[in-house]
Amino acid sequence: MESRFRVLFLIVAMVSLSGCAATKNLFGFGNEEAPPPSAEGPGQVIDPEVERREIKEPAIDREDFEIGAFAGIMSVEDFGADVVYGVRLAYHITEGFFVEGTVGRTDTGLTSFEELSGGARLITDSERQYTYYNLNLGYNVLPGEVFIGEGRAYNSHLYLTGGLGSTEFAGDDRFTVNFGFGYRLLLSDSVAMHIDFRDHLFDIDLLGEEKTAHNLEAHFGFTVFF
Repeated sequence: MESRFRVLFLIVAMVSLSGCAATKNLFGFGNEEAPPPSAEGPGQVIDPEVERREIKEPAIDREDFEIGAFAGIMSVEDFGADVVYGVRLAYHITEGFFVEGTVGRTDTGLTSFEELSGGARLITDSERQYTYYNLNLGYNVLPGEVFIGEGRAYNSHLYLTGGLGSTEFAGDDRFTVNFGFGYRLLLSDSVAMHIDFRDHLFDIDLLGEEKTAHNLEAHFGFTVFF
């Protein structure tokens, strides 16, 4: 009988000890303390060393007028090619559109008929001077930049132009249509360089049959904004 009480006492003691351990775990009393925070800081942040370069914004004049001079070569149909020179004045309506007036002059030579005839002249020497007056409308189609070297960039425009005018040639004033394209390069805030190609068309009947003459021109010039 006594041995039975001993077994029962041991069972009650074991159940009591296991219950106490479960109670501690339930209320968190049995957890181990968290390790103290490390005094060592986070890793070093990389600071990239970027070399800063100074950017100079183009100080383009906001004046709308442009004036200048040009010189080049003009081929007058049936009369050969010679030096052409003149002046231009433009007004920029918007960033895209502009109107332009040009006056140009060139001299013409003998036609093939005059050279083969042995002395016959279709027009006098004074009438061989070719002078045109044009009023055109232009449009900047491809604005961009041109880079020269590592530190220089120049603003540029490719533009189309066309219009009407009058040509003094062969003793008459001839209604003229012209069209072409050009390239403008801004060398500074107020000076620009131009390269232009034009075709001047008018009707002429000096050789006995009326036809439309194509007179091609290529010139190079400079303008100033004001």
